[in-house]
Amino acid sequence: MIIFLLIVIGFIAVVYLYMQQPIFGKAATGARLARMQQSPHYKNGQFQNQSPTPALTEGYSYTGVIKKFLFERKEQSKPEENVPTQKQELKQIDPAENVLVWFGHSSYYLQLDGKRILVDPVLSGHASPLKFTTPSFKGTDVYTVDDLPPIDYLFLSHDHYDHLDYETIVKLQPKVKKVITGLGVGAHLEHWGYSPAQLVEKDWYEEETLDPGFVVHTAPARHFSGRRFKRNETLWLSFVLITPTRRIYLGGDSGYDTHFKTIGDKFGPFDLVILENGQYDPAWKYIHMMPEETVQAAIDLKAKRLLPVHWSKFALANHSWREPAIRVQQEADRRHMPLLLPMIGEVVKQGKLNAPVGWWEAVQ
Repeated sequence: MIIFLLIVIGFIAVVYLYMQQPIFGKAATGARLARMQQSPHYKNGQFQNQSPTPALTEGYSYTGVIKKFLFERKEQSKPEENVPTQKQELKQIDPAENVLVWFGHSSYYLQLDGKRILVDPVLSGHASPLKFTTPSFKGTDVYTVDDLPPIDYLFLSHDHYDHLDYETIVKLQPKVKKVITGLGVGAHLEHWGYSPAQLVEKDWYEEETLDPGFVVHTAPARHFSGRRFKRNETLWLSFVLITPTRRIYLGGDSGYDTHFKTIGDKFGPFDLVILENGQYDPAWKYIHMMPEETVQAAIDLKAKRLLPVHWSKFALANHSWREPAIRVQQEADRRHMPLLLPMIGEVVKQGKLNAPVGWWEAVQ
């Protein structure tokens, strides 16, 4: 019995010491915590979704989900071959030219009306504090922080590892003018070397003028947050970005809900909406959309065009790696929603938003 207790105590001590690493971030304190506690969405010590949002769908259990993920993986959850990509010299692109470059998963770069914008960059080759558990697909690590130009606006939708990547964020700090994110996330960023002057932390439905002609409205998402054992200590959100010539919706992670219709009625129509489309499962349908729901969300938002992201880089769910593209394209065709599905690294220029070419079909 004594030996068993010593083993348990030793294990707890090892876990505790491991959790002190910077990658796990830092909890909010002081004035930051006080502001969070004043939010109407903060109750019982954590942030809450607008609608009841159980972590698992009724009828599913954590044991069953873990068993399926570990021992019943769907065929081709990861590509056997390198994912086809392109690479451009981003620093050489004329800052006045409007372009979009997708880096895989939910990371992308935008140039809009002279501003350089980066969203949820994960460029370290993994999406977990345990690198071996979530390696990126072969061939997808095309860009590094060194390839990026100075960034005017860095948008961070929430603090999960596949959206807020410690290695990438630390290396980015000298290049970033402003970070726009949810309440509480700034505690992580300050812990990692960002100055308070760089940070804009917002609740849902708040407005910030970034520069003349550039306004961001923060908006809800239906998801959760957390880098440690406790969930929802920081706020997850989406963004309405209004520039002198464009209106863009940056969706972050979200299950389907009525907030898309509300945002569409309040801020739409949008020239482009960027929505999650991957790492879904019926077991967690409340926090991640199915591809058909992604198209419906774009319709709710009054989108002129949809870019589906959150796929083609990490296997975080039990579906084939190419299934999100196939299903969303079928539904978009059925619902007459113009779609954008570029290769990772492809520079998509304004006025040249061509139809998807199905580049994923030939990859084994």
